[in-house]
Amino acid sequence: MGSAVGARRRPAAVLLLLLVGWLFAGVVTAGPAAAHAELVGTDPGEGARLSAVPDRVSLDFSEGVSVGAGYLRVLDSAGERVDTGTAEVDDRTVSVALRGDLGEDGYLVTYRVISADSHPIAGSFSFVVGDGPLVDAGVAGAADDTDPAVAAALPIARWAGFAGLALAVGVPAMVALCWPGGWGSPLLRRLAGAGLVAVVVGAVLTFLLQGPYASAAGLGSVADPALLSATAGSELGVALLIRLALAAGLALLLLPWLRRGEAPVPQGLVLGGVLAAGLVVTTAAVGHPVAGPYPAIAVVAATAHVAAMSLWLGGLAALLGAVLRDGVPAGEMAGALARFSRLAASAVGVLVVSGVVQSVREVGSPDALFSTGYGRLLLAKLAVVLLLLAAAGVSRVWVQQRLGIRRTRPARRRVTAHAFAAPADAEPEAAPEVLHAAAAREEDLAEGAAAERGLLRRSVLVEVGLGVVVLALSAVLVGTPPARATASEPVDVTLPLQSAAGADGSVQISLDPAAPGANTLHVYLFDSDGRLVQPADIRVTLTEPGQEIGPLAVDLEPAGPGHYVGDGTAIPSAGTWTLAVSVRLDEFTATTASTDFPVR
Repeated sequence: MGSAVGARRRPAAVLLLLLVGWLFAGVVTAGPAAAHAELVGTDPGEGARLSAVPDRVSLDFSEGVSVGAGYLRVLDSAGERVDTGTAEVDDRTVSVALRGDLGEDGYLVTYRVISADSHPIAGSFSFVVGDGPLVDAGVAGAADDTDPAVAAALPIARWAGFAGLALAVGVPAMVALCWPGGWGSPLLRRLAGAGLVAVVVGAVLTFLLQGPYASAAGLGSVADPALLSATAGSELGVALLIRLALAAGLALLLLPWLRRGEAPVPQGLVLGGVLAAGLVVTTAAVGHPVAGPYPAIAVVAATAHVAAMSLWLGGLAALLGAVLRDGVPAGEMAGALARFSRLAASAVGVLVVSGVVQSVREVGSPDALFSTGYGRLLLAKLAVVLLLLAAAGVSRVWVQQRLGIRRTRPARRRVTAHAFAAPADAEPEAAPEVLHAAAAREEDLAEGAAAERGLLRRSVLVEVGLGVVVLALSAVLVGTPPARATASEPVDVTLPLQSAAGADGSVQISLDPAAPGANTLHVYLFDSDGRLVQPADIRVTLTEPGQEIGPLAVDLEPAGPGHYVGDGTAIPSAGTWTLAVSVRLDEFTATTASTDFPVR
């Protein structure tokens, strides 16, 4: 019983251990990269006043973007479009040319472009040619927000795809690996068939909805040829079309089984495994994993996560729908449970490790778990996963106790000396009565487990229900910008102070929270020996070159030797800002240092 309880607690303990390690790592180091494109600069800058009309308007983003079904428009103060209508994309820069007959006026730039993770980035800014007022965003006449019906339908489509994948891949895999007798089960055939239908329906709905999602249109535009063409030309659209083709291929391969209960031949199982792997990859290699830092590692982790999810949840559905039904022979049920118990334990381990890898990449720091919508959704998913692991532990203990399965331990190695060598091909054989007794014991255990299968069925039902909730939360998370891209991260950096003669001392800068609005700035000055030093003069400025803001002087108050504080340091807007420090140590020595940091 003690070993069984230990087995029940082990997955949760591993998960908690990995999470604690991540929390520590997130406190020590937090990377600046984001898995979601952000606007870092515009030309003209926001609020700029120009003497002449520019030839074009351009926007720079933190990573590659596309226009797709989105747009980049420039309007005058009357709300009329003054751009040429065709936006151009050059990696991270999107630009559009302006008409040549424009004069002094206020102009509003509105945009909605698509990040590499398939999420739209929308916004607006204005500039003025001459002395007129800035144009209000209301001149655009339409909101850039996603249509509520589209926003609600997309997670449903994704959930259908996830659930369908678990059934279409997990059910046949469970039969092939754990219960060969299950090929004849009509219920399993219906589950797998329903899963294939759900995969197709989810992919088709996602394809149709992506155009309205990208363009901020309503459900009435799902059949718009221009939006469909834009989706088909995007990376997400290609992945969805490939997923549809793979689902059709898998359905054709399994058709004899789905219709007549004929078990696939070994070559068919291999080909089916290849098609199933393709379905897993086309589900995992879209969205957040393909954007941001280390995409190759992220795609591998996401693929492992989706594959493990499919094997585990699909296997649970097969247990609940067929293996644990009253008509299944006790011996078949016992064999299937023992094999699936080992498969599920491996799948849970892969899920935990790959889930932590993805969380570290998408969240970035422990603070973002609580300060962003993505982080709070992830916490909710984690809570449900812990309940799911607890239910899985109960099921595993039931299997171990009823079927007499114990965790094997490596035996101590012993060396025995013999006076004469035994023949090389001599192998000990168990006595017939021993084999008979072992077989009788296994049969008794199987009969006893079959008599109490109702208890396990209820536990598995809880697991399946919690798994459905986890898939729903995952479907919402996939459509939510990652926390790393939306959370503000404080600046804490030490820079060398440069003079005409080279490095001379250092400055430590701490800016919290590095967000639009009021911030607290701490500046510490050190000499070349690392001691705090009092300067003759110190000045700090903030500049946003892309928006042509600044330099803005920061008011500092002395707080001790070599320590200055800027309480209430104002950052007007999001963007990529430059903080510059100018230090005059004496009449003849001046040093400078600067650092760039994102403001979200």
